[in-house]
Amino acid sequence: MDARTPPVALAIAGTDSGGGAGITADVRAFTACGVHGAVAIAAVTVQNSVGVSGFHAVPPEVVADQIRTVAGDMGVDAAKTGMLASSDIIEAVVAAAGEVGLGTRVPFVVDPVAASMHGHSLLAPDALDAVRHALIPRATLVTPNLDEVRLLVGVDVVDEATAREAARALLDLGAGAALVKGGHLEGSAEVVDLLVTADGTERAYSSPRIDTEHSHGGGDSLASATTAGLARGLALPDAVALGKAYVTRAVAHAYPLGAGHGPVSALWSVADWERDA
Repeated sequence: MDARTPPVALAIAGTDSGGGAGITADVRAFTACGVHGAVAIAAVTVQNSVGVSGFHAVPPEVVADQIRTVAGDMGVDAAKTGMLASSDIIEAVVAAAGEVGLGTRVPFVVDPVAASMHGHSLLAPDALDAVRHALIPRATLVTPNLDEVRLLVGVDVVDEATAREAARALLDLGAGAALVKGGHLEGSAEVVDLLVTADGTERAYSSPRIDTEHSHGGGDSLASATTAGLARGLALPDAVALGKAYVTRAVAHAYPLGAGHGPVSALWSVADWERDA
C-alpha cells in the first residue's frame, strides 16, 4: 500500500438532497477524520432543511452490489449503515456484509436510522424486526438516539440508569457494543453518550450542551467519525472518543441554512489552502 493512501471507510446509507445529513454528512466526517470515504447508496431522499417530503429506495441487489464492488477492489477498513429503508434492503446488506467480512474481520457500525430529525419516517414499519434480528447481531457497535432506543427495545431513557438498561437490551440483541446517544435528552446541561460493550467495558462521554437549533446530521456525524476512528485502527472506546470530539466541534460550528434546521459543520477542519496558493 502506498504511504499516501488512507484507510477506507464505507457508508451504506441514504442521500440528503439538502446536504445536511445522510451520506453527505458521512463523507464529510470521514474526510475530516482522515479516511477515504466510499459509499453504497441505499435510498434517495427528497429533503431540505425543513423536512423530508419523499424518498426512493434503491433496489436491494444494487445496494449489495455496491458493497461487494468496493470491498472487492479497494478493501474496507470499517463500515457503517444509516438509512436502509426496508427489510429487503437490510437483508441484502446483511448478506453482502457476511460475504466481505463486515462485523467479523471488519468493524461494522450500525446507526439504526428510523426517522429524520423532523419526525418523518425513513424506515418501513415491518423493517424494525430486520434491524433487531438481522442487522444489530452483526454490529460491532450500534449507535441509536433515544427515539430509536424506544422503538428498538422499548426503553424510555431519562437518566444514566435507563441508558444503561437500554444499552444492555441492545447487547441482548447481539451487538458487540452499544452507544446510547444522549443528544435528544433535553433539559440537561451536558450531553452524555454511554458506551457499554459485551465484554463489560462501560464509559460515558460528556460534553456541554450547545444552545443551537442547527444540529442536522449530528447523529450521522458521530457514528461516521467513530467509524473513521475504527478504520484507522483505534480501539473502540478511543474511536468513540474521536467521534464525540468531532461531533461536539461540528455542532459548535453549525450554521443556519434554509428555513429550518441548519447542519452541523465540518468546515472548521478545512485547511486554509488558499493562503498558500
